Amino acid sequence: MGRLFVVSLEGKIYSCKHCRTHLALSEDIVSKSFHCRHGKAYLFNKVVNVSVGVHEERMMMTGMHTVADIFCVGCGSIVGWRYETAHEKLQKYKEGKSVLERFKVSGPDGSNYWITPEAHVGGSDADDA
Repeated sequence: MGRLFVVSLEGKIYSCKHCRTHLALSEDIVSKSFHCRHGKAYLFNKVVNVSVGVHEERMMMTGMHTVADIFCVGCGSIVGWRYETAHEKLQKYKEGKSVLERFKVSGPDGSNYWITPEAHVGGSDADDA
């Protein structure tokens, strides 16, 4: 096992709620209108300090995508997913971007997002882009 190097970010930071490892900056948010089984999720242009899991085909609310779960390098918790390939032409903007689930990260002000009763179970994706 190699030595773990963790990137430290400056600014308004989203971090792992379990170990506080920095994951993304608020300025890299593309959309806040995504949803997952736990509620809200945000699409980011760039995330750091994550490892990428196995690529798999998933049917999302906006169609079929090739995605990979992303994990915090600090504690190994799953924090979201990365879009590898979008099969629908209108969804191509998601390719190479990552989604962080708000339930699994702390916001820039240290706030946590809690599961709400209206959080739905099912495919995860954006309502609109």
